Amino acid sequence: MVAVPRRVLTASLGSLLATGSLTAPAAAPAHAQDVTLTLLSVNDFHGRIDANTVKVAGTIEQLRAEGGEDTTVLLSNGDNIGASLFASAVADDIPTLDVLNALELDASAAGNHEFDRGADDLVTRVGDAADFPYLAANVLGPDGEPILPAFEIVEAGGMEVAIVGAVTEETPSLVSPGGVEGLTFADPTTAVNETVEDLQALPAPPDVIVAQIHDGAPDGGSSYEEAVAASPTFREIAEGVSPEVDAIFTGHTHQEYAWDAPVPGSPGETRPIVQSGSYGANIGEVTLTVDATTGDVTAYSARNVPRTTTDDATLVNQFPRVGTVQAIVQAALEHADDIGREVKGTQTADITRAFNGASEDRGAESTLGGVVADALLSRVSQTQAGADLGLVNPGGLRADLLYAPTGQEQPGEITYAEANAVLPFVNNVSSVAVTGETLKRIFEQQWQRDAEGNVPSRAYLQLGVSENVSYTFDSTRPEGDRITGVWIDGEPLDPQRTYRIATFSFLAQGGDNFHAFTEGTNTDTGLVDYEAWIDYLENNRPISPDFARRSVEVQGLQDEYAAGDTLTFTLPRLDLTSLGSPANTEVAVEALPESGEPVTLGSFPVSGGAAQVEATLPADLSGAVRFRATAQPTGTTVTTRSVTVSEPEQPGAGLQATAKPTRYPAPARIQVTAARDARGVVTVAKNGLPVGAGYLKNGRAIALTLPFVLRPGTHELTVTHWGDRRYERSSVPVTVEVKR
Repeated sequence: MVAVPRRVLTASLGSLLATGSLTAPAAAPAHAQDVTLTLLSVNDFHGRIDANTVKVAGTIEQLRAEGGEDTTVLLSNGDNIGASLFASAVADDIPTLDVLNALELDASAAGNHEFDRGADDLVTRVGDAADFPYLAANVLGPDGEPILPAFEIVEAGGMEVAIVGAVTEETPSLVSPGGVEGLTFADPTTAVNETVEDLQALPAPPDVIVAQIHDGAPDGGSSYEEAVAASPTFREIAEGVSPEVDAIFTGHTHQEYAWDAPVPGSPGETRPIVQSGSYGANIGEVTLTVDATTGDVTAYSARNVPRTTTDDATLVNQFPRVGTVQAIVQAALEHADDIGREVKGTQTADITRAFNGASEDRGAESTLGGVVADALLSRVSQTQAGADLGLVNPGGLRADLLYAPTGQEQPGEITYAEANAVLPFVNNVSSVAVTGETLKRIFEQQWQRDAEGNVPSRAYLQLGVSENVSYTFDSTRPEGDRITGVWIDGEPLDPQRTYRIATFSFLAQGGDNFHAFTEGTNTDTGLVDYEAWIDYLENNRPISPDFARRSVEVQGLQDEYAAGDTLTFTLPRLDLTSLGSPANTEVAVEALPESGEPVTLGSFPVSGGAAQVEATLPADLSGAVRFRATAQPTGTTVTTRSVTVSEPEQPGAGLQATAKPTRYPAPARIQVTAARDARGVVTVAKNGLPVGAGYLKNGRAIALTLPFVLRPGTHELTVTHWGDRRYERSSVPVTVEVKR
C-alpha cells in the first residue's frame, strides 16, 4: 500500500481548489482486467489488549492474504482507544496504538472516545503515537477549519482509494464538554458529501471512495429496513451519503451487520454498509470489483468474519505482523500484571451492570451502578465540597466485578486491574450543587434529548443512584413529568433546597445529554474517579450487591380514590437484571395514612418481574394516603406519591313519608319513617322552597308544615333527610290534600 503524503495532498488540494493551477497526481494506468479490492475494517476496539488480541491480528492477516497484500486496505471506524482494558489503560492506550501500527492500519475515523481526554490530546499525544491518520471531516475548530484531516488517499491494486472519515454528531454529549469546548461537530453525512465534492473536483479524481462514519444502526434492529425505520440518523447516513461513495463503514453502536443500502438517485442499485460489532469479535470485509478503465464498481460483497480460532503459535509462524503484535501484547500484559494484581478489595458475590440477554443494558438499574454511586457519595462526603447523594451514568461503567477469579487472585478478591476496568476514563470527581427542582429535571433527562432536542440512538439512560436515594416514575406519563417522587435520606425532595451531587466530571459538565447538571455549581473535589473508587474498596471490605431496586416504576396510580374503591396499579419492573439478581415472587402492599398506623392491603404475586396490585381500600381510610409495596426476596421497597382518599359514599336511610288530609289553614302533619338508627333534620319543600321541618330520631319523625302556606288543593311535596354519621342525604315525595 502506498499512501499519498497527507500534508502534501491536503496542501495541494487546498491550492488547487483556490487557484486551479496545480498539476494533480497522474491517474492510475488502465488495466486490461477488473481489479478486486479488499477493504477490511474494525470498529470500537476499545483497547482490547488481552488473550484475544493476537487472534484479531491473525484474522486480519488471514483475510489480507486471501485478498492480496497489494489490493487490501485496512481501516478502523473509531473508538480504537478509550474505555479500554487495564493492560491498555494503564499505559495510556499506547499498546493499542502500537498494535494498529504493527498491522499497518491505513486510516481510522475518529471515534467519540478518541476525544475522552480532549481534542488537544487526540491531535498531539494520540496523533503522534499513531502511524496512521485519524480522519474527521465534520470536526471544526473555532476558526471553522477541520482539526483533523477529512480524508486520506491510498493506492491499492493500481487504484487510488480515497477514505473519508467523520464522527458522530453526538460527541459533545458523550465526552467531557470541557475537552471539546469551542469545537463544532457538524452533521457527518453533510461533511462527508462536501469532502466527496472536493475530491471529485480534482482533475484526476480517486478511482474509489470509501466513507468511514463513527455512527450506525441503533440497538435491536435485525434488518436494514428496521434499522432505518428506527433511526433517522442511520437512514441519513445509509441513504444520504453521496452516490459517489462505493462503500460505507460505520461504528459507535456496537452492532453487527453487513447490509445492502440503496444508492441515492440510482433506483435498483445498492452499496454495502457494514459494522463489525465491537472489541475485535469480527472483522468487516467488503470486496469491490472495479473496472480498471472507468473506476466503476461492477460488483461487491460484504460480510463480517468472526475472529479466528487458529492457535497463536500458528498465526505467529505464518504472519510476521502477528509476531510483532504478540510481542506488543505480551509486554503490555506483563507490565499491567505487575501493577494490576495487587488486591484492593473483596466482594461477596458478582456485582455487575444490567443485561438484556447477553447484551449490556444501559437503560436499566444495576447492582454495579448502585455500588459505584455509594462509593462516590462516601468519598466526596469526606471532602470540603461535601455531597448529599451520588449519581453515575451507565456508560461510565465498562466492566463487571465477578466473584470468580479472573487471574491469580482468590475468589472474591478485587485486584487493581479489575477495579480500574470498571472506571477506565480517568474522570475528575465533582460535587455539583443543584436545587431540588433541577435534580428532578436531571432524573427526567434519563429520557434523552440532545442539545438540538432530538432523541439520540440510546433514547433512555438509567442513572445509578446511591443507597440513600429512591424515586418512582411512570414512563407512560408525558415527557418532563415522568418522575413521580424522589426521596433522599427518607425525606421527600424539596424543590427549593440545595443538594450536592457526587458524580464524574463527565456528567457534571452535562455529558450524556444530562444538560440540567450545567445549571448547578460545579466544584472539582481534586479526586480522580478510579482513585476514589479504589479508596472505597480498600476501606469497605467486603462489598456486596444490593438487589433491592432504588428506582421503581409505578403505573396506573390515580390522584383520588374513595374509601371502599378498588385500588389498582402496576409495578412492571421489580427485578434487577444484573448477574445473580433473584426473581421476586410476591409483593406486600400497605396503605400509609398521613395520620394513623399502616393498614395492610394484602400480598400479590410477582411474575416475570411484574406485579399487578388490586386491593379494596378500607371504609375508614381517608385523607392523604401513600402506599408502600415491599417485594420479596429482594427487599425492594417503594413508597408511592400521596393520593387523596375521600370518605365512602353512604346509602340513604330508607326514607318513607305519608300524610293525612288537613284543613286550611292548619299545618299538615307528615309522618316520616326511616332506618331504626337514623336521626337528624328532615325538611319539607314545595317546588324547592321550604314549607316545613321535623327531626328524625330512632327512625321516626313528624314534620309539620307552616300554617297558611298550603292553600286548599292537592300538593306534591318533597321530604328530605339531610344525613347523619351513617347515612347520606336522601329524599322522597309525599302528597298532601288540604281541604277548605
